[in-house]
Amino acid sequence: MLLAFGAMIPTPSASADEPPAGRPVIVIGFVGGFVKHDNAVHSEVQLATRLRQDYPFGVHVEVFENQRREKAHQQILRLLDIHNTGSLSAQEKQQARIIIYGHSWGASETVTLARELEKDGIPVLLTIQVDSITKREQNDLLIPANVREAANFYQSNGLLRGRPEILAADATHTQIIGNFRFDYKAHPVSCPNYPWFGRLFMKSHIEIECDPNVWNQVESLIRSKLPSPTGTASAETSSPVLGI
Repeated sequence: MLLAFGAMIPTPSASADEPPAGRPVIVIGFVGGFVKHDNAVHSEVQLATRLRQDYPFGVHVEVFENQRREKAHQQILRLLDIHNTGSLSAQEKQQARIIIYGHSWGASETVTLARELEKDGIPVLLTIQVDSITKREQNDLLIPANVREAANFYQSNGLLRGRPEILAADATHTQIIGNFRFDYKAHPVSCPNYPWFGRLFMKSHIEIECDPNVWNQVESLIRSKLPSPTGTASAETSSPVLGI
């Protein structure tokens, strides 16, 4: 079955989520497993590179290993503290523009970081989970109420299967854009640059990470929350079609 996913993604607008002067939109990515934060084989890192190229000003993009969530949390607090006082005012918190995405354990950390920001009183524009694998003592099912929108992409084949559903802790505050399933038995994807053991034992879990169709949609969702690009566009983004 095919869904016209483009109809669900808002057209990127420079005014819809334009950050206040001096405050960048913060985009945080998490890689899965034991992947290094700068391993360019992985789609999470490639996406961050494209965004940095197209948004050299007004957007701060950074990728973290999923074991470094606290480092990501502290970096967000530093970026929001534009007056360098060591503590955030209510205005600094409420003017935050934050997007978080991740794959596998990194997707689980995406929700956990959003929940930590909720405790700080800081809103999140968007969370995106790609084949989320729950880490111990974490809850990647319920999206906290400080998140405006959330999307979930998953596959359900093989040893590692992504979370099939996410729910809003408070549906009056959070819109679940959708839970989108991909079938790699029917539509396999080649991932020649990934380690052989991953392609053998975690085949579908790896395929969703290297599937350009998935990551084009992730990128479209993120770009819909960003101001107008100030760099040279790295690729034309069109309204994608999502396979379920």
